[in-house]
Amino acid sequence: MTDVLSRLFSIEGKVALVTGGSRGIGLMIARGFVEAGAKTYISSRKADVCDRVAKELSASGTCISLPADLGTEAGARQLADALGARESALNILVNNAGANWGAPMEEYPDVAWDKVLALNVKAIFHMTRLLAPALERAARPGDPARVINIGSIDGLQAPLLETYAYSSSKAGLIHLTRVLARRLAGENINVNAIAPGPFESKMMAETLRVFGDAIKQSCPRGRIGEPEDMAGTAIFLASRASAYITGALIPVDGGIATTV
Repeated sequence: MTDVLSRLFSIEGKVALVTGGSRGIGLMIARGFVEAGAKTYISSRKADVCDRVAKELSASGTCISLPADLGTEAGARQLADALGARESALNILVNNAGANWGAPMEEYPDVAWDKVLALNVKAIFHMTRLLAPALERAARPGDPARVINIGSIDGLQAPLLETYAYSSSKAGLIHLTRVLARRLAGENINVNAIAPGPFESKMMAETLRVFGDAIKQSCPRGRIGEPEDMAGTAIFLASRASAYITGALIPVDGGIATTV
């Protein structure tokens, strides 16, 4: 890496936490961070999966498993405390853990709203609030600490599938990002969001199986997202190159939501 690229885009030596980092979008980001030299913690609800993925990623750098269920405030506090026992400061928080629920409107259960909003919106607030002191301690002049919230283009447009709580929660996440960005700017913490389009993931597997060809045809770039697309965007938002960006949303969707 040349000196200018290193100065602008390096995250080597930084400490990062990626929630939901054992699969899908979170794994893409965690792998990118580890390979870029960041000390990366990952969390997921299933301890055995989290441990296995952390061990796999450790072949390329430093990755540590911190299993947690973020569906409750107590679970978020448990994760924050576990990180605090290991690190006094945190450079990068990626709020990626999320849930989806699809059902016809006539059958859509109240429990779907409770589960999805708890993980997709409330957990982001809890984790950011609980880890704000650690983020503030990591911040440096010209290089703020970073919070990166993972949304969805379903928060920007009405989805074809009946995922009422999910799309509503992702729209709420986008606005919560702006509110937190304003609140935390004075503490030298940047808060931004990424809105992924279609990527290979467990959450998207059935959608891609049924509609994959149609999605590719509707995408101006003519394909679905690849791991490098997501990792590169997250590394940019975690690096010096984005130090003057906060409260922003970056769709990573090949133009699906941005060219209509």
